[in-house]
Amino acid sequence: MNLTDIPTLTTAQMIEVDRAMIEDYHIELIQMMENAGRSLAELSRRQMGGTVKDKSVVVLCGSGGNGGGGMTAARRLHNWGAQVTVALSKSVEEFRSVPAHQLDILQRMNIPIVESASLPVAVDLILDAVIGYSLSGSPRGRAADLIHWANMQTAPVFALDTPSGLDTNEGLAYEPTICATVTLTLALPKQGLLNPKSTIYVGELYLADIGVPSELYEKMGISMPPLFVEQDIIRIKL
Repeated sequence: MNLTDIPTLTTAQMIEVDRAMIEDYHIELIQMMENAGRSLAELSRRQMGGTVKDKSVVVLCGSGGNGGGGMTAARRLHNWGAQVTVALSKSVEEFRSVPAHQLDILQRMNIPIVESASLPVAVDLILDAVIGYSLSGSPRGRAADLIHWANMQTAPVFALDTPSGLDTNEGLAYEPTICATVTLTLALPKQGLLNPKSTIYVGELYLADIGVPSELYEKMGISMPPLFVEQDIIRIKL
């Protein structure tokens, strides 16, 4: 679908979408997270030729909602036969609320959870779910280490919602920023992803349905076309 047919969101508008989903429509964060992670896993399988069986997949996860979506994708890919390793940008003890719940599921499934120094040498696919639209300045600490590691690999990198390190409002790339092969953005495209300077970080852009009611967009003054009538993941032609 051409970009001219699709509305875009500023970071502030996306924050309002998430708030309204939870507070006004009682669509909880864990539901949105599940939809995001399922879509990322499905797109990964599709892009890997229809199967991830026996593929080595590393999922880079932050401690926020973006990381929770990544952990959901990790769980699904594991169930589909992939050899999944999860690397966290913070210690296990620092995870809270719904992301902590997602992490607990992975631990109960015995999916390997490692630090960046212990990441596999041979990788078929990397999923970036370190930082979403809540980015504030340059990534630091373990988050920066994971981004640097991903950018040094030859495997394709699929970013969830936005490449970690890229500002979703202006498209400013901080140091470091993930150079994604594919970006699967959620709900509607974020304004910063469309900056021509962002192209080298975004790669191919896809959009996933996470269940935002059309009525919510209408209340925000956004005219929402029926984007997901035929499928819940669509390719956006920039």
